[in-house]
Amino acid sequence: MSEELNYERAYEELKAILSDLQNDDVTVDQLTEKVKRAKQLLEFCQKKLADVDADVSGLLQDLKGSEEG
Repeated sequence: MSEELNYERAYEELKAILSDLQNDDVTVDQLTEKVKRAKQLLEFCQKKLADVDADVSGLLQDLKGSEEG
């Protein structure tokens, strides 16, 4: 059973893929799969960051509104 992906796990996996690529630890046959996985992880992280940004912005707006009211 695999654990649910979260930002920290995705980021760690991305760092591992990058390290493999930089150290030439990836065969030509693995390259496409590694790059595809990196793309998936990047998209996941970007969405997670955008969601958190929207949540925090909304909370800050709520705080600002309650201070004014």
